[in-house]
Amino acid sequence: MTATHHLWLPAPTDLTLLADEIHVWRINLDQPEPQLQDLRTTLSSDEIARAERFYFQQHRQRFIAGRGILRTILGRYLGIKTSEVQFNYQQRGKPVLAETFAGSGIEFNLSHSQELGLCAVNFQREIGVDLESIRPVSDLEALAKRFFLPREYEMLRSLSLAQQQEAFFRYWTCKEAYLKATGDGLAQLEKVEVFLTPTEPAKLQISEDWSLFELVPANNYVAAVAVANSGCNLKCWQY
Repeated sequence: MTATHHLWLPAPTDLTLLADEIHVWRINLDQPEPQLQDLRTTLSSDEIARAERFYFQQHRQRFIAGRGILRTILGRYLGIKTSEVQFNYQQRGKPVLAETFAGSGIEFNLSHSQELGLCAVNFQREIGVDLESIRPVSDLEALAKRFFLPREYEMLRSLSLAQQQEAFFRYWTCKEAYLKATGDGLAQLEKVEVFLTPTEPAKLQISEDWSLFELVPANNYVAAVAVANSGCNLKCWQY
């Protein structure tokens, strides 16, 4: 696996975000009940309404944890209370900071899979993050043929079955991270060309103006962060 096993360190109490930095936060979405109750009190009424719409309790709880911890993290950068963080929603429901905080220059993106979440934060650059647990996909080849470019599909087919699964999710997270950063939907997946091999890190073939980072946040997980403009310094924090 080529992605860097970054050290996930506790964030310093005096948290500063430099202009050339990307901070990626690893979040455990399975929080104990007392913490969940505290986090719930920080949510807005529309977030609570969204949480209530989940059929399974576990999904409700993970949504509350993810959104509450996202607020906590952003509140630290903005120097405000967790409950004072306000969001606007772009098309496809992507949360962004409300206009009130436009002057802060903070851009962020959130992704979650199973019990893990990742939040990527930086200054004034479009950013996207995607996280996937590596799991069996019954129609992996058909999906790859539909959503990947011919060169990507051929690369995947050249691998052993064991390697195919991981490569499939690496392609997927890289494409999705870029599409989340630009705000384009999954319909564009097959237009985002990614070069990768089992031994080489992924590169976006679409534009020189984007940087792509692959991460391994936990065993059997892959993740990618796409950010506009290069020359970025990545820091990984454990919430």
